[in-house]
Amino acid sequence: MQQPPRPPQPDGQPAGPGRPGRPARGRSGPTRTFGAPAASLTALMALLTVVTGLVEAASLLALGTVFTGMQTGNVLFLAFGTLGEGGLSVVGPATSLGAFVLGALAAARLERRLEAERHRWFVIALLIEAVLVAGAAVTAWDLPPVRSSPTGRHLATIALLAATMGMRNVTAMRVSVPDMPTTLATRAMTAFVAGSALGHDPAFGHARGATARRAGSVVAMFAGGLAGALCIHRGWPLQSLLLTAAALSLLAALARVPQPRLATTR
Repeated sequence: MQQPPRPPQPDGQPAGPGRPGRPARGRSGPTRTFGAPAASLTALMALLTVVTGLVEAASLLALGTVFTGMQTGNVLFLAFGTLGEGGLSVVGPATSLGAFVLGALAAARLERRLEAERHRWFVIALLIEAVLVAGAAVTAWDLPPVRSSPTGRHLATIALLAATMGMRNVTAMRVSVPDMPTTLATRAMTAFVAGSALGHDPAFGHARGATARRAGSVVAMFAGGLAGALCIHRGWPLQSLLLTAAALSLLAALARVPQPRLATTR
């Protein structure tokens, strides 16, 4: 006997597991969709990339051979130092790696909770960043630069900055502005070269503003690193450099940019 047709649903589509636009029961959970980034949000991410350059200049040139945001370098420094090669200390990279992980964990739980409760999680995350970097400046007050064998205060400053950069990585990945990760330039540089007229690789796309974002990411990192190195070269106290970075993070938090919308569909 032929089955009667199922009644239409409110959207006009027949019920059933094969309905267009609705995944079948039992598939994976929510996925996030991101709209095209506003120009103001892209500029803000470039500013945060400058902050990363300042922080990395402070850590690498004044706190020992250690990164706080670019953890690939710390993994290698830790590997080299384990074998005693290059006179590298393992204490600084290990401290940075551990603090980075804790910062990323804290940011993931906090930002998810804030988003679920409809708070301005992006602004709050940047405010916390500014406070942590300012705290690192206080810890590093009148602290002399060191190339190796960091003291307890050097390690405390490293830990605060690395935890901050761990939080920042989570924030930047949640915002997901294409080609603007804010803590590294390798992927943006690769996409810029491979997607250029010379590289001519369509896999990297040519979306509106992509070339400018990729170039801006690299330039912003260079500018932040150059400014930080210049400050140290001219004898700026370490706390002054870190307070400048904190002020830029605070400026980013207070900037009038659209709140990133992380739409969740099931």
